[in-house]
Parts: sequence; structure tokens; C-alpha cells
Amino acid sequence: MNDLTDYDTIVLAGGAARRLGGADKPSLSVGGRPLLDRVLAACPDAAITVVVGPRRPATRAVVHALEDPPGGGPLAALDAGLRHTTAPTVLVLSADLPFLTAATVQSLLEAATRTAGAATPGGRSAPHDGRAPHEGRAPRDGRTPQDGAMLHGGAMLQDASGRDQPLVAAYRAEPLRRELARVRAEHGTLAGLPLRALMAGLLLERVPDATTTASFDCDTWEDISAARARIREHGNVLDEWITAVKAELGIELDVDTAALLDLARDAAHGVARPAAPLTTFLIGYAAGQQGRDVQELSDRAAALANRWAAEGAADADATGAGTKPAE
Repeated sequence: MNDLTDYDTIVLAGGAARRLGGADKPSLSVGGRPLLDRVLAACPDAAITVVVGPRRPATRAVVHALEDPPGGGPLAALDAGLRHTTAPTVLVLSADLPFLTAATVQSLLEAATRTAGAATPGGRSAPHDGRAPHEGRAPRDGRTPQDGAMLHGGAMLQDASGRDQPLVAAYRAEPLRRELARVRAEHGTLAGLPLRALMAGLLLERVPDATTTASFDCDTWEDISAARARIREHGNVLDEWITAVKAELGIELDVDTAALLDLARDAAHGVARPAAPLTTFLIGYAAGQQGRDVQELSDRAAALANRWAAEGAADADATGAGTKPAE
């Protein structure tokens, strides 16, 4: 086990959702799946997953926690979740990220586990290639006059406009605990404090949002509508639908959409239109029952459909010419 696989996740799923009229935002559906489940799907390898907020159903086992006081804000919620974690790296996510991907999570974990030299103090942004800029670089002993000892705190996502996303981030656990303790000592409480009170003492690498959508969060009904519209776009709808079906059925299977569509076309044209869905069902069933490769099974079924069609064409030609059908 290494730092890329030894991580815990904290999902902040509280908040009043005032701009949504008080709706239970993590339970709102995008593409037929609750926002919370979509976020959980992006971090399936977490050793422990803590969901902080009111208890609600989830697609996999999670630890439920509640901030003190309830509704006490992001720092109180983060502290409540951190008490249940043990891994050296903690992935911290909000529960309203419909397009967060496992690839983005992996990028954050990779950046968080690099050496302290990759980040810069005082909230300055370090490039994702690990080269710290000269101006504002941390002294070699890792200390700054105003902040005392500063450790590499992890990595956070940066959206396309350059805004930091501290709730799409992978933090080193010990610096995070230390800074929460510092903020509590300075203010006497964590309740009601903004996230920026925590950020000043952490050295964080910025990871650009390569997808441009992983950082998209749903704060309003307009955001929810935009997310629902996006998954129905021509280039996204099939992948989104297949992912939703797999999640609903509780299966994990690599699906080559193009290969299956080609197979469905061959079956429909070479056999009969209803053969298309029946054939793709049988491919999936065989793959699940026998543990075989979907591509291999699709190729075999497509070859069968082509032989079937060739026979039909040959017989039709022979009947028209009054000759013996092909053997």
C-alpha cells in the first residue's frame, strides 16, 4: 500500500442550501443518481469514507458524522470528519460535484504526495509540474516569519477561471489537524468560520481542472438544470446512462460502447431489428457469467451476425437465379 492508495475521504454533506430553498442538496438527482452517490463514485478506493451531515442513504458503506454544533460550517464539519480518519492523506470533497471523476481524484492524490518543495507558502499557487516560482518560495528550512513551521499540506483543484477549490482537495492529514487546532486556539471555536481561516497555514499545490467540469458545483436550481442538461448532450448521454445503469445494478464492468453499438447495428441489419438489444444483453450476460472480455465476445457475435447475413444474401441471389444455395 502507498500514499496513492492509502487515503480516506471526507464528504461535506451538510449546509442549509438556502439558494435551493432548503432542499436536501446531496439527495438531488442528476442523471438519475443523487449528487452524493456521484461524488462517492469518484473515490471508490478510499479506506474510510466519512459523510458529514444528516444521515441519508448511500450506494456504499460510509461512516456518518455530524458537526458540532449541527450547521456549524465547513471547518466544524471537516473537524468532525477528520476524527474518523487514520490515513496519511485525506480527500476532502463537497457533496454537490456532479462531474467529479476518478481521474481528477487521482491527480489530486498524486500532487498531494509529492515533496514539500512543490508548493509555496502564503496561498501562492505552485505549478502542477512541481516547480515552485522564485518569488514567494519557502525558505530552505520550511519556515516563514509570520507562519512558523509550514509543512506541505497537499493539493487542491483550481478551476478554469483560476479560483481555488478547497473542497475538491487532497490534504496531508497531520498538517490539516495541526492547522485546525491552530484556528480553534485562535478563535476559541471552529463554528461559523470560513475555509480561508484554514488555508493561510497550509502549503498547497494547485492542480488545474483538466476536465473544466470536475469543479462544477450545484448551488442553485439553475446549476442543477445545467448539470442535467449536460449529461443529456449527444457526446455524454450514452456514457452517463451506462454508468448510471451499472451503479443501479451494483456491477463494475468495462463497457466498450462503440463496439457494442457496432454489434447492435450488425445484428439489426444482418438478422432482425429486435436482435440488437437481445444480442447485447447476451454479451453482457456471458461476460458476467464467464468473466470474459466484452470486446472478444462482441467480435465473435458480430462475426456470427455477418455470417448469418451472408447466408441470407447468398440464398436470395440463388433463388433469383434459380441455382443451388451456397453450402
